[in-house]
Parts: sequence; C-alpha cells; structure tokens
Amino acid sequence: KTWAVFDGLVKKVAQYMADVLEDSRDKVQENLLANGVDLVTYVTRFQWDMAKYPIKQSLKNISEIISKQVAQIDNDLKARASAYNNLKGNLQNLERKNAGSLLTRSLADIVKKEDFVLDSEYLITMLVVVPKTGYADWQKCYETLSEMVVPRSTNLLFEDHDSGLFSVTLFRKAIDDFRHKARENKFTVRDFQYNEQEMNADKEEMTRLSTDKKKQFGPLVRWLKVNFSEAFIAWVHIKALRVFVESVLRYGLPVNFQAMLLQPNKKNIKKLREVLSELYKHLDSSASIIDATMDIPGLNLSQQEYYPYVYYKIDCNLLDFK
Repeated sequence: KTWAVFDGLVKKVAQYMADVLEDSRDKVQENLLANGVDLVTYVTRFQWDMAKYPIKQSLKNISEIISKQVAQIDNDLKARASAYNNLKGNLQNLERKNAGSLLTRSLADIVKKEDFVLDSEYLITMLVVVPKTGYADWQKCYETLSEMVVPRSTNLLFEDHDSGLFSVTLFRKAIDDFRHKARENKFTVRDFQYNEQEMNADKEEMTRLSTDKKKQFGPLVRWLKVNFSEAFIAWVHIKALRVFVESVLRYGLPVNFQAMLLQPNKKNIKKLREVLSELYKHLDSSASIIDATMDIPGLNLSQQEYYPYVYYKIDCNLLDFK
C-alpha cells in the first residue's frame, strides 16, 4: 500500500496540473519536470541525492524521510486543491446561471430597470418565455389570457436560439390567473422580481470569484510544478531503494548487482522478456515454477509477474488525455 501511495501521488499531482491548466493542457508537459529536466532525462541520468537522503543513515530512516516528504506533499495538495476547487465550483455555478435556456438562466444581465413598472401598488410587469414558433400567437392573445392585462404592454426583451423573453404588464390581482392561462397556451412565466441590489450583489460576487481565481492560479501552478518535481524525485529514489533491497533479499551479500534502465518499444516487450529470462534464469531457478497466485511476503506475486531478475516499472508518461 505504501508503494501505491508514491505511485498515486505522482500521477495525482500531474493530473491536477492538467485540470488547473484547463484550456492550456498543451503546456502541461513543459511543467512536469524533475530537477528542471524532462522525466526521461532525469531517470536516465539518475544519481542518488546524498544531501536529501544521506546514505550513512539506515534504510529504514531513509524510507521514513521520503515517506514523510510525500505525506506532506499529499496533505498540502488536498488542502490547496479543495480551496481552489471550491472557488472554481462557485464561479462555474454563477456562470451556469448566466447561460443556457431562457427557461432556466438568470435574467439579471438581460433586463433593464426601464423594462418594468416599479413601485406600483396595483400594476406589475411579468416576464414570459415564448417559443419562437409561438410569437404570432402571443401577440394575438396575450391581452386576453386573463382579465386586467394592460393593452399593448408587451415588448420583446431578448432572444436565444429557441425562444424570446417578453415583458407584459397587468394588475397584481390577475397574476395567478394569467400564469395559469399562459401555461395552458405553452407560454412560461418566469419568477422574477427586479431588485437592483441583489443583481449588483451577484455581479460583484462573480467579479470577486473571478479575481480570486486569477490570483490563486499562478501560485498554485508554481506550487504544483515544484512539488511534482519533488514527488517524482522521491518516487524514483524509492524505486532505487526497492531495487537495492530486493536484490539483497534475493541474491544475498556481499552486494554484487548492476541496475539498468531499459526502454523497449511496446511491440518488443515480449521478446525482451524472453531474452532477459534466458540470460538470467540461472540466478533464480525457482522463478520458473512459482505460482503467481501464491502469497509470498515481499513479492506481491498476485499483483505482478515474477522474474528471475529484479524488475520495477517507471512510467514517465503520467497523463492519458482522451
């Protein structure tokens, strides 16, 4: 499970970088660096970082140093991602309110004060969504949908692809009857009251959220860039540590082994396995008879195939864009 946390964190930071960059996903790879170089270059030129992980310390201590570092990055990522996602989600909710169909979207940025009869004890202006195919019917019948509709009071305020938003003025006591008759004729009365303070508050909230998002974006991308590098470097050191420990467990002391990196084409992987098995089968004769479903501590055979040589995969292609 501990190793899975390392693998998962590197991918999680990379994926979140892609999420944050949104429309600039083509720039993700240039931000996913380790020590300032691309991942393949870092891995192929890997040298143990003596300053970060002193080899004079025990393997247990080195492992704990890396584990604490990775846990800190993971906790920080959760906190930063949560704050940014909440901000982004609130902004998207407001943006969604100002988009979409006239039947559901906010009308605050569409209507003007002069579209309404305001501060009248008896009269009220209502907003009605009329399908484009029903414009003629609306003009013909809106005055007679109910009693007390002000003649010639309708105006087309806004159109989208499917519908138009019409205003109409009537006496307050006729609201319920008008709403009912409008629905029968496939006209939709929107629940809307003109309130300048509320409308301005919504606009100010959107401006504030948009500004906050822009302010957080730069520092967050920089944090992700720095901590992706730290997480990837820690991950590769853990791989190196595992190669060392597994090799000692398998082949004993004194330490006498060579670690190598191989990057085959996908179509050549099977052939490479056959060649490596032929070369190194003498190192572990039991490899050919071990059942991969057996549960042997330290080998994780149920999760990966077993070979006569020590093998760990390093995936430098951490993003899968569809």
